[in-house]
Amino acid sequence: MDTITATRHRIVTIDGVELFFREAGKAGAPGLLLLHGQPCSSFYFRHVIGPLSEVAHVVAPDLPGFGFTEAPEDYPYTFDAMANTIEALLAEVGMERFFLYVHDFGSPIACALAMKYPERVLGLIIQNGNAHDEGLGEPWNLVKSYWADPTPENLAKIPEWLNFAGVKHTYVGDIPEHLVPLVAPDGWHLDWEHMSRPGRIDIQLRIFADYSAHVARFPAYAAYHRAYQPPALLLWGRHDPYYDIAEADAYARDLDRIETHILDGAHLLLETHHEECAHMMRKFILETRGRAEAP
Repeated sequence: MDTITATRHRIVTIDGVELFFREAGKAGAPGLLLLHGQPCSSFYFRHVIGPLSEVAHVVAPDLPGFGFTEAPEDYPYTFDAMANTIEALLAEVGMERFFLYVHDFGSPIACALAMKYPERVLGLIIQNGNAHDEGLGEPWNLVKSYWADPTPENLAKIPEWLNFAGVKHTYVGDIPEHLVPLVAPDGWHLDWEHMSRPGRIDIQLRIFADYSAHVARFPAYAAYHRAYQPPALLLWGRHDPYYDIAEADAYARDLDRIETHILDGAHLLLETHHEECAHMMRKFILETRGRAEAP
């Protein structure tokens, strides 16, 4: 295997956080920051890092509270804090300009970095990541009630998800039967192994509560999209039980340069469609870079 495209597994200490990340590709190539969602880790990107490393410098961290990353007890576990940690990682690996993978709980971090450094963003790769009210359908009503009044009683009204069954549901729950056999069980077993460690459930609740701050910033994200018009590739699993497919149209409303693909997949699209997605991401990176370098 080429030593440039081979994935390296590293840990770097940033403000007390022992941040685990996967890295591949040549420094100096266009950056690609892969941000996972809940309950996953950088393991979610295992199938696409290699192909993408042929055209980009790829970095995929385990966010604080997830995977192999270890954070001190006083870490805030807000998305703003995570964005600061990931910003420090970008400096550590020398990634000045980058494409952002916008997905699930990685979305608030990607949005924060994009709005803070619009000149550094080469493009957005949006995969079942929410930034508009349209994506939050009826299942989110109980969640919004809890955010408005975070009592134990309102939390109890939300279907339990911070357990093994809930983690498995993220992969294969409420999706067409023909997709279920395509999803390897390794993912949800690994995620639950990490989540079931002491203190991790409480951390997940803190992160979940802070997602309300992300939702409150939806108008600011729309303003960023309209003002800066970053090139965008949207890859959407149409059977997502969490984010409504109307979210895809909402991105298209604000972004003039968006290429949209609705695929026969679910929330964790890369579990079933990694080959197609890797191909389209490679093409998007090469074409976007080509347009940027054209005289």
